[in-house]
Amino acid sequence: MFFFDSLVRVRAGTRTDRGGNTVPDWAPDEVVRLAVDQLNIQPTSQTETTDPTRTAVVTGWRVQSEEGTRPDITAADRIEWRGMTLEVDGEVAEWPDPLTGAVHHIEFTMTRATG
Repeated sequence: MFFFDSLVRVRAGTRTDRGGNTVPDWAPDEVVRLAVDQLNIQPTSQTETTDPTRTAVVTGWRVQSEEGTRPDITAADRIEWRGMTLEVDGEVAEWPDPLTGAVHHIEFTMTRATG
């Protein structure tokens, strides 16, 4: 397997809402971007749903980091890749090394919905 792909992790800043709660802040000057490389990105799925007013398409990609790497990506992050902004779909899975128990690599799915 080759690990030549890269993406940009986009993490929201935080702000306090009227109720005093800390909430994500996706304002452009609050987000933190981090370039992540040494990845293998492969298409996983595409679904299309139609109704009289629209056609919705959801496309997914599976992302795997190179052995021995653990990029800082969480389910709350967004991903910029090939001119698209995508969502992390579900939790990021950490695969353990069977000999040491340390993180061997991570895997997650990113999706884009249009329509």
